[in-house]
Amino acid sequence: MSFKKLIEPLKEALQTKGFNSPLSFQKSILPKIKGGASLFCIAPLGSGKTTSIVLSVIQKLKGEAFEDAPRALIFAKDKQAALSLELEFKSYLKGTDLRVYCAYDQKNIDDQRNEIYDGVDIVIATPKRLNKLYYLNGINLNKIQMFIVEDAEFLFQNNNLGEIARTPESIGKCQYLVFSTKFDTRFERWQDSFMYNAQIITCK
Repeated sequence: MSFKKLIEPLKEALQTKGFNSPLSFQKSILPKIKGGASLFCIAPLGSGKTTSIVLSVIQKLKGEAFEDAPRALIFAKDKQAALSLELEFKSYLKGTDLRVYCAYDQKNIDDQRNEIYDGVDIVIATPKRLNKLYYLNGINLNKIQMFIVEDAEFLFQNNNLGEIARTPESIGKCQYLVFSTKFDTRFERWQDSFMYNAQIITCK
C-alpha cells in the first residue's frame, strides 16, 4: 500500500512531514489493517508503528466526525504516552473534523465523562481510567470499530492485561490491533477469547 491511496488530508500531512513512502513494516501491515484484519504487529522501535496507528485510524474513519460515541479506542501505557499519542494524532488531523480525546488517571473523572459525552471519535486512554469511565457509564463502547493497544509491553505490569481484557466484553464486531516490540505468549489468551484468527506480522 502506498500513501497515494490515503485520504487527501493524510497525504498532505505526510508530505508536510517529508514522508514520501511507507517504511518496510508499514508496507506489510497497512494493507491488512485497511482490509479489516485483526493483527499483532511486532516490530522494533523506529519501524513506524505509531504512525501506522494514526494513519490507519484516520483512514478508517474517513476523516469525518460521526454522531457522539467513539469509534476508535486506543490504550496507552500512562498519561505521558497517551498525551504523546494525542499530539501525534493532532498533527495529522488538519483538513478533517475528527475529534480525539485523551483520558488518564490524573484528571477529574466527572469532567472526562462530560467531555466524552459531548462527542468524540477517537479515545486514547490508560486502562484503569477507561474501566472506571465505563463502569460509571461515562463512555459508550457500542460503536467501537477499532480496538488498539500501543506499545503493548506495558500490559504485563500492574494488572493492565486484566484491565484491558474485560473491555471486549462490551464491544461488538471490531478490529483488534496490538503493537509491540515482541510477541509474548500471554497474548495467546486473547487469540483464544476475542482475537480469533488474528495474524502475527513481524518486521523482517
